[in-house]
Amino acid sequence: MNLLIDIMLVAIAVSLSCSIIGVFLVLKGATMVSDAITHTVLLGIVLGYFVTQDMNSPFLMVGATLVGVLTVYLIETLRHTNLVDQDAATGIVFPFLFSIAIILITRFAGDVHLDTDAVFAGEIGFTVFDRFTLSGIDIGPKAFWRSIGIFFLNCGFVYYFYKELQVAIFDPNYAKSLGISVTAIHYLLMALTSLTAVGSFEAVGSILVVGLIVGPALTGFLWSDKLEHVIAIALVTAVFNAVAGVYIAYQIDLSYSGIIATVTGCVALLSFIFSPKKGALRQWFNRNKQQKALKEAL
Repeated sequence: MNLLIDIMLVAIAVSLSCSIIGVFLVLKGATMVSDAITHTVLLGIVLGYFVTQDMNSPFLMVGATLVGVLTVYLIETLRHTNLVDQDAATGIVFPFLFSIAIILITRFAGDVHLDTDAVFAGEIGFTVFDRFTLSGIDIGPKAFWRSIGIFFLNCGFVYYFYKELQVAIFDPNYAKSLGISVTAIHYLLMALTSLTAVGSFEAVGSILVVGLIVGPALTGFLWSDKLEHVIAIALVTAVFNAVAGVYIAYQIDLSYSGIIATVTGCVALLSFIFSPKKGALRQWFNRNKQQKALKEAL
């Protein structure tokens, strides 16, 4: 039971760190860029390992964050040529950098715990065995403290740059007129996305990171138009998805990451259908009501 609680704590910490940054990525319409970052940071991890020969080195996170920023820079550079749009630029940069990472892993890192299965799916159940000790006292899994630290870092960024984020995302031209560096805000957001992705890699892999970034944020936007409420709903949803996913996976003995992703998708789908303002059911009801009123008028 203690291991199950530890797994839940890791899942909650990872979900929270992803969801708060995900709100602004969804608002910005940069979810495809975040998908690219969550995959290309692998190249930074691989290169960092080649330099340090230590999978636990903090330089792996530094390298991964830098590669994430490089990904954004290359995408923006291609987009500004006006030869391709952002989706096409993402489709060029993302496979290129990610394929280099996969080639390097399969060719030179076959004898370390850095295989393609771990990259895509992660294994949150194994993270609880890598413990963090303070003065000889076991205070929990390292993955939990790493992810909760990233969560508070993301919270600090959102708190201190909340107004700048709002203005830069909603009206970039107005933000520039106020002296706000839209480019700096953009790259800071993407750097934190990179850091969040690499901090979640060991636990949930690159695929679920995307779901944790997008799912709770999308659920929040479906239930509210006010940004503060969206953030709160996203965080609550992230905790629920993590706890429910881990518990269900434990009961039926299936992949934790897979079930968390399934719960995240189901919650988002239910919100899409039943949201009182934006849900498909509400839109269907309003459309039928308008059609009925039009027939009566005729």
